[in-house]
Amino acid sequence: MTSQNAASPVIATAQRARTAAAVIAPLPRSAKDTALHAIADALEARAAEIVEANAKDIEKARAAGTSETVVDRLTLTPERVAAIAADVRHVAALPDPVGEVVRGSTLPNGIDLRQIRVPLGVVGIIYEARPNVTVDAAALCLKSGNAVLLRGSSSAYASNTALVAILRDAVGSTGLPADAIQLVPGESRDSVRELMRARGLVDVLIPRGGASLIKTVVEESTVPVIETGTGNCHVYVDARADLDMAVDILVNSKAQRPSVCNSAETLLVHRDIAAAFLPRALDALAEAGVTVHGDQAVLGYAEDSKVTALPATDEDWAAEYLSYDIAAGVVDSLDAAVEHIRRWTSGHTEAIVTTSQAAARRFTQLVDSTTVAVNASTRFTDGGQFGFGAEIGISTQKLHARGPMGLPELTSTKYIVTGDGHVR
Repeated sequence: MTSQNAASPVIATAQRARTAAAVIAPLPRSAKDTALHAIADALEARAAEIVEANAKDIEKARAAGTSETVVDRLTLTPERVAAIAADVRHVAALPDPVGEVVRGSTLPNGIDLRQIRVPLGVVGIIYEARPNVTVDAAALCLKSGNAVLLRGSSSAYASNTALVAILRDAVGSTGLPADAIQLVPGESRDSVRELMRARGLVDVLIPRGGASLIKTVVEESTVPVIETGTGNCHVYVDARADLDMAVDILVNSKAQRPSVCNSAETLLVHRDIAAAFLPRALDALAEAGVTVHGDQAVLGYAEDSKVTALPATDEDWAAEYLSYDIAAGVVDSLDAAVEHIRRWTSGHTEAIVTTSQAAARRFTQLVDSTTVAVNASTRFTDGGQFGFGAEIGISTQKLHARGPMGLPELTSTKYIVTGDGHVR
């Protein structure tokens, strides 16, 4: 265990979480589901309290000149609180992964061997201005038998404080330890550093946020990290694409909610279809309020469009805009699109629009991202959309968990060896 300051409020919080984790881990599904329903009921009953606290964060954010896309991610309305409560009930309805037999067999010597899912233990979540993550993470961790330490950004401190108080009250009312859900004390970066170094008390950290946050946690933490990733997602419109479908998918991928990681940030168009597709696409993007950062070919088509167009730079191809901006380029082939994606992608989600099964098959084989969509919006890369319930994050690494992380990804495994006096 890393040397730790026993008097530190962060370490004291982690120690309480570890105690609570030991109580939560063996609980039956019924006890955990009862607590989850209590959480959902409390969120709805105390929605006005949540929105009032959230208003303080919004006021502070706007006073600081925060962009409206970030303010949107920060905002909680009664409707959004109700949706969060519904997500918690959805999590309660999901199968409990704890105790699931991953594989099992009877060995030639008669020993019964089973590999089963078990909770990770204490899970730390470090995240930015999205208070809905507070509830999502707490619900998923509780359902999977884990205690959770929540370290949101200072920009959502009032919202998170109110939410965690409500979650703890609800969990405690069902007889479970309230310390299974805790807000990491402190608003400074010192508390984040302490959490990242609480090895032996915290079993895993999951960062959710921008590239800078994730890089810091991955590089500085002594606690094991499940790396979530930024979303430089691509939409490639193939030579054999249905134009109506392609326009709909592009606009939905980019503009349905641009402030989230599964929104599209780059459009690639096959040269053979560019003349037919791009004028329609640029007009549709203009109508949606999107600014296009295009290569020379795209800029040429933009001259006759109402769209705001700027020359694309390497920074644009690499950008996770999280705004009403998109990079756009024309490519000579599907393989050229794949080459572009391999160079610039963050490994999150890529989509192809095509009527060619051969093209779809080649694209899905060659593109190495967590999710590859065929004739579907990038916005579907989401735990809720995949039927996993509220997700803990979208992992872009290749170890343990990849893509939207639901309940199974919040478990580890252990082996149960059952013999009858066997000795080796």
